[in-house]
Amino acid sequence: MDHILVGQGNPDAKYAGNRHNIGFMVMDAIASDYGFSPWRKKFQGQACDGRIGGQKVLLLKPETYYNETGRAARAAIDFYKLSPEDVTVFHDEIDLAEGRLRVKRGGGHSGNNGVRSMFTHLGPEVRRIRMGVGHPGDKSRVMPYVLSDFAKADESWRDTLIDACSRALPLLLTEADERYQTEVMRLAPAPKKDPKQA
Repeated sequence: MDHILVGQGNPDAKYAGNRHNIGFMVMDAIASDYGFSPWRKKFQGQACDGRIGGQKVLLLKPETYYNETGRAARAAIDFYKLSPEDVTVFHDEIDLAEGRLRVKRGGGHSGNNGVRSMFTHLGPEVRRIRMGVGHPGDKSRVMPYVLSDFAKADESWRDTLIDACSRALPLLLTEADERYQTEVMRLAPAPKKDPKQA
């Protein structure tokens, strides 16, 4: 195995459409787009594998719940004898505007407990794909916001962003982080905000 891609999310069906589950949505898109093996129970989650540009890739959707996703990622890298640098985590990011995307290594977890778990089990150098879902405007509303489904009006940019993350993936697997970020944003420009809603 050359790379492990981890999506952050919660496993129960009631969470499937939540903002917190956009990482799982990306994993499903990649598995479908690149003809990966069927999903199976492994590494405290659902896993599948395949090849992208000649590289062997494992996709992982942890079933540990969002705040403990690092445990599943650790189990996978230990099994394949890989290093944390071989792991990329896709997750929702409230500190980015809706539809924006940033690739990041290092830095803090910004209060995201799923990222905190990754840092605890893998270290801060794990590569993160931060997918902007916007902020509810008040700290007290963050939890209900990320644990609620995307609004109907958001589904268009969300689906375009997920598709772009999958289509541009060969760039990410060759360590071209900036080119991947640029290509995703080219394929999926962030939505223009209605000034009346700003």
